[in-house]
Amino acid sequence: MTISVFGASGHTGQFVVAELRRRAVPSILSGRDPDRLARLYPDDDRRPASVDDPASLDAALAGADAVVNCAGPFADTHAPVLDAALRNGIPYLDVTAELEVVAEILARYDGPARAAGVTVVPAMAFFGAVGDLLATAATAGWPAADRIDLAYALSDWRPTDGTRATGRVSAGRRDGRRLRYADGRLGFGTGAAPTGEWAFPGPVGTLPVVGEFATADSVTIPHHLSTKDIGSWMHTRAAEDLRSPDPTPPTAVDSEGRSAQTFLVEVVARRGDEERRAAVSGRDIYAVTAPLVVEAALRVVKDPVPGAHTAGALFDPGDFLGATLTGSG
Repeated sequence: MTISVFGASGHTGQFVVAELRRRAVPSILSGRDPDRLARLYPDDDRRPASVDDPASLDAALAGADAVVNCAGPFADTHAPVLDAALRNGIPYLDVTAELEVVAEILARYDGPARAAGVTVVPAMAFFGAVGDLLATAATAGWPAADRIDLAYALSDWRPTDGTRATGRVSAGRRDGRRLRYADGRLGFGTGAAPTGEWAFPGPVGTLPVVGEFATADSVTIPHHLSTKDIGSWMHTRAAEDLRSPDPTPPTAVDSEGRSAQTFLVEVVARRGDEERRAAVSGRDIYAVTAPLVVEAALRVVKDPVPGAHTAGALFDPGDFLGATLTGSG
């Protein structure tokens, strides 16, 4: 089995390549900067490609069993890379956090992917997959939930250059307005974002949070779970870090290149008077994306499910999170 990684020289892409190496999975390393690829991976199978050159993308995918797209902004890269995956008949996965891109992939590519016999999984990352899997676990056996809340306790957040660029693109697409999932649809929030406190489990405790912090999970969850409202809450400090003009990227503090950032994600699902909770914790939201997307890629190559799907729709939550986040702290 061979996995092609487009965007292999980026921050998250490097974690994905390292995870493939850890699992002894052969890889094809691709991206838009041939010089950077050569510096990082002098002895590997490098295949630079451009989203404006379909032939170069086909060459980057030749001989691969799946492609993982780590190159943002995904508004620019998802369609060319996904189209190449369909042409080559291999699964496509990405790590986008761009809500509009996730919605577009799920709506636009489900039919073509089914026709091509190809599995497509957008947002197979910290944002987009973890909350979706937790919500799937929390609502197991329910035909619908009245409301699902996601709360993120990030100790801090030093965004990468890619995150900042993606954020600018997403903000531009919606004129700076906040997205929220309410009354059964994705729309725009009005006025000031709600604030409050969230009592997180374990040693994290109660933290100030800001609401209507919609993540890709606000698209992935309602794609396959029935709920009227989805609340998204982010630790205030992390939200402020994301908006900070300080360009300092995440700083590696261990041999794996992970930062000191920790996270805890809790999902609360409600139906009538019943309430269920599910939570998971770990270290470095960028680093933890690598085992998530690599595990997903290996699974869909082995057991393809043609069409466009989310993590929660494809995988058993307990089994998948146990296989990927155990020992991530």
